[in-house]
Amino acid sequence: MRHFYFRLILGIVFIVCMIFSIVTMNVPFALFYLVLGGVFLFSAYSLWKKENKK
Repeated sequence: MRHFYFRLILGIVFIVCMIFSIVTMNVPFALFYLVLGGVFLFSAYSLWKKENKK
């Protein structure tokens, strides 16, 4: 579960960074943070699904 929480927290942090980048009109970094946040959140979701399957 440690990896799940680590990826979930990082995903949320990157989504917050994306929102800040949108507010400051820094579009390339907003897209970058969107991809990073999405990857981490999807990874956390897949780990969560695998844990609940047992």
